[in-house]
Amino acid sequence: MSRRAVGRTGRRRPVRRSHKQDQHVVLVIASIVAVGLVAAVVQWLLAHWWILVLAGLVTAGGAGLWYQQARQRAEWERVRARALRLRIAELDALDHRAFEFAIRDLMRRDGCEAERLGGAGDNACDVRAVDPAGRVWAIQCKHRRDGDHGSAVGVGVLQQVNGTARQIHGADVAVVLTNGRFSSKATPWGREHCIHLVDRRLLGEWAAGSRPLWDLLDRIPPPRRPTTLS
Repeated sequence: MSRRAVGRTGRRRPVRRSHKQDQHVVLVIASIVAVGLVAAVVQWLLAHWWILVLAGLVTAGGAGLWYQQARQRAEWERVRARALRLRIAELDALDHRAFEFAIRDLMRRDGCEAERLGGAGDNACDVRAVDPAGRVWAIQCKHRRDGDHGSAVGVGVLQQVNGTARQIHGADVAVVLTNGRFSSKATPWGREHCIHLVDRRLLGEWAAGSRPLWDLLDRIPPPRRPTTLS
């Protein structure tokens, strides 16, 4: 064997670290540095504990201020709702969607928990409300741009409400409400099936006055729970 061959076979190659090993080393170093920083911060905060107390007081004060403002906004909203008065001409000028929101706000004015459901798939209930006596209301709204000169609300609408108000919405009081008028057949049909009809005259009295809707309707079911007036 030649010297040249011996020299080649006896030479050591440098050991190369893999990319994964490099990443592991970097991760270990970063972890050590992070732990050191956390320990330093903890020691500094322990030495300056008054900063923690001050931060806690500022946080508590901010939370208290936010809560107070939220309560004040809610109270303002209740006052605004109680003072809500709408003339029938104002209701005429609304589109059908705004009309439904107006009816929701009037129910809230009277102390109800009310939400608008109107739209596709509302199952013949545009506004669902729970009054202070615990009764559930399902209200179907029919807005007429021409008021009582528009088309009359007929029995077909009442039949839809009769099929969904109690069965789907759990209503104690089913109402069909319009700024227009009802057909001659709708009134006796509604009376027979306990569907309450609110026409233009009654709507105007309710919206512009201060009496709740249940005070203006006949044959309202008894309260589900005691109230301050019972």
